[in-house]
Amino acid sequence: MSANGLELAIEKMRTAGVSEAAIEVFSHYYGQLESGATGMIPEDSIEPLSEPPMLADVQIDEEQAREAMAATVIIKLNGGLGTSMGLDKAKNLLQVRDGKTFLDIIAQQVLQARKTYGVQLPLLLMNSFRTQDDTLEALAKYPELAVEGLPLGFVQNQEPKLRADDLTPVEWPADPTLEWCPPGHGDLYTALLGSGVLDALVEKGFRYASVSNGDNLGAVPDARVAGWFASTGAPYAAEVCRRTVNDRKGGHLAVRKADGQLVLRESAQTPKEEMDFFTDEHRHPYFNTNNLWLDLVALKRTLEERRGVLGLPLIRNEKTVDPADSSSPKVIQIESAMGAAIEVFEGATAICVGRDRFLPVKTTNELLLLRSDIYQLDEQGHLVAQAETPAVTLGKQYKLVRDFEQRIPSPPSLVQATSLSVDGDVTFGSDVTVKGDVQVTSAAPARIDDGTVLEGAVTLGE
Repeated sequence: MSANGLELAIEKMRTAGVSEAAIEVFSHYYGQLESGATGMIPEDSIEPLSEPPMLADVQIDEEQAREAMAATVIIKLNGGLGTSMGLDKAKNLLQVRDGKTFLDIIAQQVLQARKTYGVQLPLLLMNSFRTQDDTLEALAKYPELAVEGLPLGFVQNQEPKLRADDLTPVEWPADPTLEWCPPGHGDLYTALLGSGVLDALVEKGFRYASVSNGDNLGAVPDARVAGWFASTGAPYAAEVCRRTVNDRKGGHLAVRKADGQLVLRESAQTPKEEMDFFTDEHRHPYFNTNNLWLDLVALKRTLEERRGVLGLPLIRNEKTVDPADSSSPKVIQIESAMGAAIEVFEGATAICVGRDRFLPVKTTNELLLLRSDIYQLDEQGHLVAQAETPAVTLGKQYKLVRDFEQRIPSPPSLVQATSLSVDGDVTFGSDVTVKGDVQVTSAAPARIDDGTVLEGAVTLGE
């Protein structure tokens, strides 16, 4: 290990203009990394979360709900490029349906909620240095979104990728931007503090923040959840959903045996030999949606007490400096998860919500669902399900958005489907209908004709 790796990293961050709050947090994690910390949460240290309150059982009157919304700000994570889907701009600039992007629909949701409740309801986007400019340009069409004294966005911090062999900042002259990475979405709290946005929100009288991923259009502004959170007096809350067999990869909440505190465990924090416990949806029945609620006053006080360092569990992410080049030097990215802050706040809680509040788009499988007739977009900007959501599995030929759109320019009807799997290079014509369980396979490039009704096993290209 290098004796001056931390000093070199700090110098690089200061030269790049990274905030002192972010440097303090990075230094904290560097010390953990250097000491061999892994951030692992063994199964024998936790108990499953078994009986969270249910949103369906919550009773909040309209005035309580409106008062809570009047004190709420909406924060969306908007730092991702969607590189796993072949995108090179802000993922939330991708068109979802009806010619609208994620950002268009988010803006519609916020503006309509303002009208419904007669509140300011500011929208703040946590951008990265790669998404800030494109995002602000895209939102220029909504001048009414801005709230006086508050920005539409603030920029997530950046930190150096560290060489895996000696923990010094990696150098990559071929593309110096690849020498940097975001610190995971746990950087939300540091970025709010260092940007001055947290102080501005508290000074303007906002008390609560509803935080969610920008690609989860189910996380709409919800007065009932806001009213519930305000009524609890809790400093922090997480929305969870009941896990199914399809939810085995996402992080789950659990109760730490040592002190009864709620904690979040991600797959990267689970020992490999214990992954069977992690993926068991019966043992750990509730997953974290990454829809969070924060008491901004409590957050500000806690950050001040801890000098900007919440002390979230370390996530040690091993990659190559160029993600597209497996032969490039191995690096370590120091990360944390924003949902892990649940263990920082005494009295933090959770609530189980319906699946309608969890509609993420991480793959083209999910993109196809949102573009299909399974959902309709109403005047509030809400995606309303028209039928039970079928399981969709598209082959490798559809992984990248450009390839997906070439092969499925017009989404098939899925309202009568229970599942659809496609294995092979298959192009869909227009007005295709999927009924029941359908498995399409093709050993050679093939096309499904316009107006085709697909049922059962379909073999093409023979």
